[in-house]
Amino acid sequence: MFVDTAKVFVQAGRGGDGAVSFRHEIYIDKGGPDGGDGGKGGDVIFVGTGGLNTLIDFRFKPELKGEPGQAGSKRDRHGKSGDPIYVKVPVGTIVKRDGRIIADITRDGQEDTVARGGDGGFGNAHFKSSVRQTPRIAEKGEDGEIFEAELELKLLADVGLLGFPNAGKSTFLSVVTNARPEIADYEFTTLTPNLGVADIDDGSLLIADIPGLIEGASEGKGLGDAFLRHVERTAVLLHLIDAYTSDVAKAYTTIRNELSSYNEVLVSRPEIIALTKVEGLDEDIIQMQIDELKKVAPDTQIFAISSPAHTGLKEVLRALRATVVAARAEEAIEEEAEGLPIISLSTDQVALSWQIKKIKEDELDVYFVTGSKIEKFGRRTQYESHEGLNRLRDIMKKMGITHALKRAGAEGNSVIRIGNDTFTLLEQHDDE
Repeated sequence: MFVDTAKVFVQAGRGGDGAVSFRHEIYIDKGGPDGGDGGKGGDVIFVGTGGLNTLIDFRFKPELKGEPGQAGSKRDRHGKSGDPIYVKVPVGTIVKRDGRIIADITRDGQEDTVARGGDGGFGNAHFKSSVRQTPRIAEKGEDGEIFEAELELKLLADVGLLGFPNAGKSTFLSVVTNARPEIADYEFTTLTPNLGVADIDDGSLLIADIPGLIEGASEGKGLGDAFLRHVERTAVLLHLIDAYTSDVAKAYTTIRNELSSYNEVLVSRPEIIALTKVEGLDEDIIQMQIDELKKVAPDTQIFAISSPAHTGLKEVLRALRATVVAARAEEAIEEEAEGLPIISLSTDQVALSWQIKKIKEDELDVYFVTGSKIEKFGRRTQYESHEGLNRLRDIMKKMGITHALKRAGAEGNSVIRIGNDTFTLLEQHDDE
């Protein structure tokens, strides 16, 4: 069964908690802190795997979870990091999170981390200093990334076959490649995309047979709209048209219009036209059909072929090969240009930036503090620990957040929220 879209729940492993521990050994008075750090949670890693051409496995395994990291322990023992989970996906798989592409698997063996495990918390041995001999501070491990991933498979082929049902795409593919698609004399013989490799001279072509398009396919009619995504990544389009079609020019323009309606980029893709099933036709009839096509596609190479008779196949494959090589070279130049440096804030600058927003909750002012770095510290803080919470307050002071909060109107007993946790700006003491 061919499946080219799926949704899967992804959860990277949680980091282990840091430990609070002190040395208790004979002959050693007032042993220092020796609590170890927690281990990192396991990542969820997608691996491009040749030979896979469907996402059906994800219909039966809708959850992917990385292993959690272990907690730290005494004697400076760090917790073991959680094992990552490696997930095999077909080459051509796109991974989206909230509609945004986070991974694009385009090569066999390519590994992309789609969900990162949480960092382990520091143990109290990490916080020892000349002025803090017996720290009772340890951090919590962070949660790993959790979200629903949308998977979409777009076949990566050199050539995409286009044309109406019964245009001869499946027959062409079966003759020039090792593919064995179903072939019959009725519409929509091809219900799923088929892939095959065609050898030509000293090279080869990966060819995808896309299910037949009809007028209105881009709007959901027929089968074509479900599979048009598979032509988006092909280097060259081979448009097959039945030579017995009464109006070949209309057949050509109809398919072109469907491509344009689906994605404007597709109509600018390099293209070659093949007039199929020419066996038994007089040369003047074939030429008449070619002349009609030239009226609507004057700059496009047009070939007359017969797959059963092996007529014109080498010529069209050589033209495809040359066009693919040129198209891939142009893609490489464009990718190199896209890799030019862009002046922007550094990663460290973005991480250290923060914002403050005051809102009303139950007639009470609450100050929301957001920012990558401060939220990370917040997630690792043990709020029930007096020393742990005061450490977070010290960090806020060093980052300039405390000063900004006071300028925004916050007082010592004002409620501060970082992530899902709340606390007061300054430590509050009960009146005796």
